[in-house]
Amino acid sequence: MDRGRATRSRRSSSAGRRSTAQRRGIAIGVSVATVAGLAAVTLPALAEEDPPRPEPGAAGPSQQIVDALRRDLSLTEAQARARLDRERWARGTSQRLRAELGSGYAGTWLAADGNRLMVAVTEEAGAERVRGAGAEPKLVTRNARQLDTVKASLDRIADEATPDVAGWYVDVSNNRVVVRAQPGTEAAVRKFVRASGAPEGAVEVVASAEAPVPLIDVRGGDPYLIDGRARCSIGFSVVGGFVTAGHCGAPGATTSSPDGVAQGVVAASSFPGDDWGVVETNDDFVPQPVVNDFDGGTVSVAGGQEAPVGSSVCRFGSTTGARCGVIEALNATVVYPEGTVTGLTRTNVCAEPGDSGGSWMSGDQAQGVTSGGSGDCTVGGTTFFQPLTEILEVNDLTLVTTEGPPAEPPATTGPPAPTEPPAATEPPPAGTEPPSPPPGSECAGHKALKAATLGAGRRQVQPAGRYFRAGHGRHTGCLDGPARANFDLVLQKWSRGAWRTVAVAAGPTADERISYAGTAGFYRYRVESRRGSGDYVLGFSLR
Repeated sequence: MDRGRATRSRRSSSAGRRSTAQRRGIAIGVSVATVAGLAAVTLPALAEEDPPRPEPGAAGPSQQIVDALRRDLSLTEAQARARLDRERWARGTSQRLRAELGSGYAGTWLAADGNRLMVAVTEEAGAERVRGAGAEPKLVTRNARQLDTVKASLDRIADEATPDVAGWYVDVSNNRVVVRAQPGTEAAVRKFVRASGAPEGAVEVVASAEAPVPLIDVRGGDPYLIDGRARCSIGFSVVGGFVTAGHCGAPGATTSSPDGVAQGVVAASSFPGDDWGVVETNDDFVPQPVVNDFDGGTVSVAGGQEAPVGSSVCRFGSTTGARCGVIEALNATVVYPEGTVTGLTRTNVCAEPGDSGGSWMSGDQAQGVTSGGSGDCTVGGTTFFQPLTEILEVNDLTLVTTEGPPAEPPATTGPPAPTEPPAATEPPPAGTEPPSPPPGSECAGHKALKAATLGAGRRQVQPAGRYFRAGHGRHTGCLDGPARANFDLVLQKWSRGAWRTVAVAAGPTADERISYAGTAGFYRYRVESRRGSGDYVLGFSLR
């Protein structure tokens, strides 16, 4: 996202933020009010503060949990239910033994068969107590508090860990702390462990190819929290973040995932007058060209072509999931208690609190974000959405889609005739080699060259998903990307236990250049697609 553009949006006055829909006039006026004898009106929508906790269900595991265990652990239904019963017993027994054993307690775990409860103890008297409770004891050297102390010594110097360290944890079954390191770096990681002051023998360094990254996709329809309090739904992914409803949060409000992970900040919003908001997400959240279908899958977003009145349209929101109907009118004006909003689209689709900001799709084309309405999904209702095209135009945003821009405008055609389903195409062959740098590439003169293919709205870390060590000097990076695409090039440095962006090249094409004078340390490049997809070449050097 262009931070300068977001800043301009935040500074614009209420009058300056008036929509293009307001300037082109009002075609239909709709007043939303409470009418005696009719369904209650939901105004303006549909943000929900402090979502109520669900009522506790009937005793016993839900069928969804049982089915998931059958699928993922290859169990029968009877085996899955038996395992859940045994685990419920193990939880209660573990808590009781922890309290009874005191300083002699060193941890509990279920054996691989999911049946035997193992309890580590530091003295034989504790072992007898464990057997009496129906569990199996294991005598060890360090108690639970000592293991936690060893781990805490590593936590204190976490900022000194290099990217070769994937993490560490307490391994109660082996009475130790395990540190995972990239293969070939074990010796260097052991120096890090010694620097922590951890007792000899209490820590084991294990080679592992793990390279954990946050796996948080930005998907339309998913919930998010505003200032940790109110809940809304994501509309659509744009480069750098997502769009949503303006009444969900004012510029500067912070957003997070439902489990409290910091997500981003509202960079710009408009309400009333319009009802749109733009959230700029941090690097942990990756905008994806999909919408949650609330049936275990996603709906692909291929573009943002506006649908005409009478078209079918489906709404996706975190409270009521997927609901469909038809578009009844465009350019509708709605009078909310907070003020008038113009240029909305009227539909006969229902919605409820918490669905605000969620996605509207007609086929595979993005339409807008939920504003407000009346009724609910029990009695039915009317819901309005803010058209997406205006949000993108006013804020100069790029919608993240599954398709790149066409090479040239498509020819005008008539409506498609009914046809047989298309034949399935063969998948690309496995193990396809990445593209080689083309001869004569402008980036060919650099010391290091990497060639790869990048999808629309995606990002890749180079070299080869890892990083490189560099001394003091000037970094020069060269990106040679496909025509008609817009790729950005980012240089990051490992600092204080995280990757920090130190330089960005974000021009209007897929060809970018970076020059940065940096100190010694670990660095990596990141290539990002703002628009389009295709092969690219990255060259970089240190001088």
